[in-house]
Amino acid sequence: MYTSTDKMYCLIRDERAALQIVNRFGLPLGVGEKTIDEVCQANDIDTYTFLAVINYAISHTRSTTEPHTQPLLWGDDIHLPTLLKYIHSAHTYFLDFQLPRIRQHLLHAITTPQTKDERIQTLIVKFYDDYVDEIRTHIEHEDQQALYLHESDDEHMANKLKELKDLIIKYYPQQVDSMLFTALHEIDEVEEEMALHCGVEDDILTPAMQHNKKNLPFIGNSNVEDELSEREKDVLIQVVNGLSNKEIAEKLFISPHTVMSHRKNITKKLNIHSTAGLTIYAISNGLIEVR
Repeated sequence: MYTSTDKMYCLIRDERAALQIVNRFGLPLGVGEKTIDEVCQANDIDTYTFLAVINYAISHTRSTTEPHTQPLLWGDDIHLPTLLKYIHSAHTYFLDFQLPRIRQHLLHAITTPQTKDERIQTLIVKFYDDYVDEIRTHIEHEDQQALYLHESDDEHMANKLKELKDLIIKYYPQQVDSMLFTALHEIDEVEEEMALHCGVEDDILTPAMQHNKKNLPFIGNSNVEDELSEREKDVLIQVVNGLSNKEIAEKLFISPHTVMSHRKNITKKLNIHSTAGLTIYAISNGLIEVR
């Protein structure tokens, strides 16, 4: 298990999972002989949170042949803004880079002249596109509602990837482009990284939000005149609970237009524009309970 006094270059050099995590936290290379704490502090990254993710990832990677055990107990010391930034960065990587790159490789393979039955190749790509659409829907839901994949969703996504690999391995024509093998390798990587990502959400983020509900830093403006009205608090609670404007209007017996006005006022007063941020605000101010 790595500590704050270990050298950052040793971590990046020796641990396979470290490079991607370092990148998602926005940390640079060229670290010289600096310790993990020195690099984190120089880049305004909470060291404890960084180490929690790093050590969890290393434990997760090594648990393929050993029973998984929690390397740390996470709670009050996790810095939620740092962790949420990391998770958002991972989402961006999956949607904007890794998944589109695999699709490019699949398309390259199906357009080669030696293919025997284009219907099989086309259906495989369609299957992959459907998988990506599901992932995108889940991620957008997480970002908007601050709700994270349950274990049943994780298992469903993992099974979809396994099914995709089975289709390619069993039924793809014999004469294939080397790009297809590259795509298969990258699908394996996605499978591993998705499992790790969901683990971070389930085993670090969720407990951290529960432990920090009374000690979360206030996000937004702290001016007294910008405090929320009782009706705005009512609307905020329903937003955090995932209700639409129409559903909020029906529940509070007001018009959808009034709901939209309250939501604009909430955003302006708190300077919080995401539902994830509003959820943290609601928890820290005792408006909702974390179960």
